[in-house]
Amino acid sequence: MTTPVHLAIGAGPGLSLGVARRFAREGYRAVLTTEQEQQAANLAATLVDEGYQALGSAIDLLDPADVARIVTTMGERHGRIDVLHFNPSVWRERDPLELTVAELLEDLTLGVASLLPAVQAARPFLHPGSRVLVTGSAAADRPWHGAASLGVQKAGLRNLVTSLDARLAPAGVRAVAVQINGVLTPTGPFSPPPIAEAMWRAVTRTDQDWTPHVSYDG
Repeated sequence: MTTPVHLAIGAGPGLSLGVARRFAREGYRAVLTTEQEQQAANLAATLVDEGYQALGSAIDLLDPADVARIVTTMGERHGRIDVLHFNPSVWRERDPLELTVAELLEDLTLGVASLLPAVQAARPFLHPGSRVLVTGSAAADRPWHGAASLGVQKAGLRNLVTSLDARLAPAGVRAVAVQINGVLTPTGPFSPPPIAEAMWRAVTRTDQDWTPHVSYDG
C-alpha cells in the first residue's frame, strides 16, 4: 500500500494511456477503467508488457452507483488514490438545432457529472498531496457548433474543477484541469507524450504555484 496509485476514469489507447505511462515511469501503479472489461484489460496489459504495474476494470459512467463502486473498490484494494485522472467526453455530431435535451443531458452525465461520484468515492483514499487531474479542451472556449454538447461538457468541467479545488484544498488535495488547445495527433506537440508530460508538471506543482487551470498550447 506504499506504491502510489494513478486511477484513470474513462481511459483509452491514446492520451489517457500515455498519461498513465508517464506516471508509471515515476513508480505509480496504473488503474485503467473503460466501458468494456476486455478493453481495460488490454490497456493494462500494454503497460504490464512494458514492465509497469497496471490493472484494468470496466466502469459505467452513466451509472453514478457503478462509478462509486469501482472507485471505492480500487481505493480499498490499494489503500490509496494519489492521482484521479478524469478523461471521458462524448463526441456527438449534433448542432444546437438538432441536439435534444435528452442527448445533452446524457452527454453531460458521462462527460461532466460522473466526475462527482468518482471524486466523492475517492475522497476517503485521497491524502495530502493527492491530485484530481481533468482533461480539458479548447472546446470550452471555442466550441464547434456541429458537436454542440462537447463545448458544454468542457466548459462545465472547467467550472466544476474550480469548485472541487476550493473544496479539497484545505485537506491538501488539489484539482486541476489541463486545457489542451489543439487537436490530438499521433505525433508532434499534440501527441500523447508531450501532453502527458505537461499533465505530470501540472500535478507536481507546489501549493504556492497552484492554479486549478493550466493551458497546454503545444
